[in-house]
Amino acid sequence: MRDFWKSAGFNLLEADAEGKLAVTADFLRAYFTRPEIHPIDESGPNEVALFEALMADPFMAVDEAGLEAIEDPDTRENYRVVLRFRDQLAEAGTVEGAYLAIVRSDRIALPPVFIDQMVHAILRNILGSATDPIRLRAAEIFFRDQMVSTEEGRVMLADDEIVEMYSETGGLGGLGQLLVESGTPLKQVELDVLAEDNKDIYWDRSDRFDTVIDLRFTQPALDALARVIESWVVHFTGVNVRVHPVQRIDDERWTWHIGLDAEASRILNGLYEGRDMGFEDMQQIIALFRMTFEDPDVVRPSVRGRPVYLGLAMSRDRKLKMKPQNLLINLPLISGT
Repeated sequence: MRDFWKSAGFNLLEADAEGKLAVTADFLRAYFTRPEIHPIDESGPNEVALFEALMADPFMAVDEAGLEAIEDPDTRENYRVVLRFRDQLAEAGTVEGAYLAIVRSDRIALPPVFIDQMVHAILRNILGSATDPIRLRAAEIFFRDQMVSTEEGRVMLADDEIVEMYSETGGLGGLGQLLVESGTPLKQVELDVLAEDNKDIYWDRSDRFDTVIDLRFTQPALDALARVIESWVVHFTGVNVRVHPVQRIDDERWTWHIGLDAEASRILNGLYEGRDMGFEDMQQIIALFRMTFEDPDVVRPSVRGRPVYLGLAMSRDRKLKMKPQNLLINLPLISGT
């Protein structure tokens, strides 16, 4: 079994009896050593004292007086954010439990990067025994923003942050059209497209996020993404589902759908309501799936025996920001399943 995603923090966590990720002191310490929190030469004595106390006991309670004593106001606010996150993790006991509590709340009062990091760690747990690098690369969509190119009928996904970084250090290359479409300065971008004949390159580069996949229908990456969706759902709900890519939704009895991102939700809602969605809207859809349930009795009576359709769409500026929480909070499951 090959190791991957060392940056996920998985090695700082422990699996509990149910296979969920129990929150540990070492995992919390990693957040206190972030640049926004870790003291620097100019840090005041109160800030340093609080940092050292939290490193000794990451679960230590910190009252408002302790926060107000921090000399730098920006650092003070950074501590508030991290400690709020720490408290949610500690209260839930597991990363999965904290994630569910956060995404089910009316307002997510945490930086998006914290949510993405939770998804990263959870997927590292879920996919720990995975042997197919294409499945792992497809899973990156869950926690890393993507840039999409649809040249020549392909649906190429490259990591948005990596494309931007490379655009600042090179010239125009093989995937340079991504930069043209996004208005990024034209500089060299050369990223390897992951396929069956070269996929083993991923193992040594998994934390670089610098490979590209083709998400076209019938391509291995699209099927790999379907398998990740299945694993995500069963890990959180215990419900076994089967997910298959489809080219269109041609169903007169269309009953339920889930947009896997904000744009897909908007477009699928419009289609379901019978509105005439424009050509540009339809061009934004990059993947559709049909989900069925092994046990039909776990879903609401109104949906029983019917598939749930899933959609993934890019924004008008060709960015893809998946919301994997939609798969958990919008499933038509009977309460308590």
